[in-house]
Amino acid sequence: MIPWIESHTYAIGPVVLQTWGTFVAAGFLVATYVAARRATSRGLDPKHVWDVAFWIFIAAFVGSRVFHVLFYDPAYYAQHPLDAIDPRKPGYAIMGGFLAAAAVFTFYVRRKGLDWMQYADTLIWGVPWGCGIGRIGCFLIHDHPGTLTSFALGVKYPDGQTRHDLGLYLSIFGFLVGIAFLLLDRKKRQIGFFFGAFLVIDGVGRFLLDFLRIVDRRVFGLTPTQWVLLGTVAIGVWVLRARRVLQSP
Repeated sequence: MIPWIESHTYAIGPVVLQTWGTFVAAGFLVATYVAARRATSRGLDPKHVWDVAFWIFIAAFVGSRVFHVLFYDPAYYAQHPLDAIDPRKPGYAIMGGFLAAAAVFTFYVRRKGLDWMQYADTLIWGVPWGCGIGRIGCFLIHDHPGTLTSFALGVKYPDGQTRHDLGLYLSIFGFLVGIAFLLLDRKKRQIGFFFGAFLVIDGVGRFLLDFLRIVDRRVFGLTPTQWVLLGTVAIGVWVLRARRVLQSP
């Protein structure tokens, strides 16, 4: 059982900072650094990684907010429209961030005349580590409580009940995917393998974990994120099959 640990803000001298925002920013920086190192090792220009990461950060921030507003709590924001554009208010859905990031990334690589799959396969290398770090912030503010459990990694909430905490699970899951990438990289892989593998592994994992949530909106029994994940997993399988990497040695 994991004890209750909570932190919403912390102070550095007179400056008060948000715990969640700090971990998200740290995760994004680490993810970009890992991807840039990967680019260098693969003979790609790491400057493109850093340049597109700047636009991805902005797009992901906006996209995650828009996705939450439109698909998770539209009734509330219809009555409180100003809250939708207030960055201090909670409510960000990472799936919306991924979709917006994909759109900006596609625009960038096409404008620069870069190989889409080569750079996608490179950038995706940093994503598991970024999610692992960023989700620590979700765990510390406990914005993804789950169902009751007796599981060893369950968190004992202040009311005395032990629950799944999706922030904790998603953080662990991110690090595990990152480690899996390191192990899989011991063999030569075709371009597109890691991009497709991430879509499948992350998609299946997130899809299953979402069933443990207790506060998210459901549409025909599934969360909005789960509906999108059905599509991302299908794309991941298509990428792997199209590149014939499922049969790679």
